Amino acid sequence: MFKLQIALPDRPGSLGAVASAIGFAGGDIRSLVTVRSEEGKGIDDITVSIPGNDPTDLLEVLNAIGGVEVRSIDPAI
Repeated sequence: MFKLQIALPDRPGSLGAVASAIGFAGGDIRSLVTVRSEEGKGIDDITVSIPGNDPTDLLEVLNAIGGVEVRSIDPAI
């Protein structure tokens, strides 16, 4: 499991696109916390369970979404 902090555009559909991308990469969202909004972006902490221990596929899929920035990724404890 991994904990990601992401910044995404603060507009309708952005979070849905992120959730779909996580599913496409084989991930399962275990928790989501909206941290704050800043400069037109929403900042969220998302805990994701993925197959295996390598989040590379997940990061590639998320980074391909326009306006989404993965700010950090750490193993979830």
